Amino acid sequence: MSTTTKPALASPAPAKAAPARTWRHLRGSRTFNFWLFISPFLIGLIVFIYVPIGWSVYLSFFDARYTVTPDKFIGFDNYTYMLTDSKFVHSLGTFTVFAAFIVPTTWAVSLGLALLVNRLSFMRAFFRSVFFLPTACSYVAASLIWKMSLFSGVRFGLMNTVIGWFGIDGIAWLASPDPPWYWLVIVTARLWLQSGFYMILFLAALQNIPQELYEAATIDGARPGWQTFRHITLPQLRATSTAVVLLLLIAAYQAFDEFYNLLDRTTWGRPPLVELYYTALGQEQDYGAGSAGAVILTALIVVVTLFQGKILGFGRGEESK
Repeated sequence: MSTTTKPALASPAPAKAAPARTWRHLRGSRTFNFWLFISPFLIGLIVFIYVPIGWSVYLSFFDARYTVTPDKFIGFDNYTYMLTDSKFVHSLGTFTVFAAFIVPTTWAVSLGLALLVNRLSFMRAFFRSVFFLPTACSYVAASLIWKMSLFSGVRFGLMNTVIGWFGIDGIAWLASPDPPWYWLVIVTARLWLQSGFYMILFLAALQNIPQELYEAATIDGARPGWQTFRHITLPQLRATSTAVVLLLLIAAYQAFDEFYNLLDRTTWGRPPLVELYYTALGQEQDYGAGSAGAVILTALIVVVTLFQGKILGFGRGEESK
């Protein structure tokens, strides 16, 4: 009688250890490439934006005169001082006047330029570049040109020469707040500098409007021109118009270069940033009060932006409009 022996079961092979992530493999991963690409910008954002903002909020609760490392905590006294300071409150009024001039004017001029360029059948790229070119100009350089050449206030200034042809006496454009001719200088400088940028935004939105809408309007009897613009073009530009208005409001709050270079050290016509500059870097160098004013201004920008976005429906989908 033969006996059969059962073959021994083969023991399972030991699991292979996961290969170590070598430097070459890590360097080829998408995550590593992503962080490697954004790290210079992220470091710069933290060092030059977030850290100064955080330190400014910290300084606003301290008595920080002539020092950025204070040790005397005063709570909300700096905020109370800035909110009751007539100069700072007046600067907010100056912003209101500036925004009332520059926001609708820039919106209308930018949209008009975009409509004109979009209708061109030749040399469209040339005119688009011509209108956009002032955007690359420095605000300081443009302010000095406006002040020393166009609106210099002397008899040989360009604007005084032009109005002299019509028998009008020369005007001291930047010398007096009564009448406030300086608004014409400041608004035209800002208008020339930024209209080209917003023109590009409107132009991109115009080129995304389906042509079928205009064809259907023509079939329905709508006349080209105002009717088409009012009932088709303008509604289709709602999202872009909202974004442009928000950007213009924020830019108006942050106006500094043209006011500082055109009006020098005058006590009238100062927007918030110029007033904060003289508060923090003036004779008293009150960094605490200046920081509190900056926080107040930032909070005001956020509130106005959110309110404006809510009114105009910024961020809502097409189905909710």
